Amino acid sequence: MPKPMHRSTSFKKVHKITAKKRNVVHYRRAKNSMPHCALCRQELNGINEHGGKSRRTNNRIFGGVLCAKCTSEIIKLGSRVEHGEIDLSNIGIKERAFVLQLVAH
Repeated sequence: MPKPMHRSTSFKKVHKITAKKRNVVHYRRAKNSMPHCALCRQELNGINEHGGKSRRTNNRIFGGVLCAKCTSEIIKLGSRVEHGEIDLSNIGIKERAFVLQLVAH
């Protein structure tokens, strides 16, 4: 049975064969991946990749969630919905959640 700290998903199991031909399991700390945009899956700029759990994000609306391009599209869609130019049913499902969050502010 592994130690409780090794039961976490933050450790990768690495199967090794020792010199005496025994199969053993070593545990290696998994590297954190870079954060991605929730809509276009592009890597987010302005976030330190070596920051660990306390990564600093952009201090703007949807900072650390959406990239700048998708944020500007959501702001445009939100203003069009507020002025009645388009209806919420004409917006995609992924974008709709962010537009509703923007309109609620």
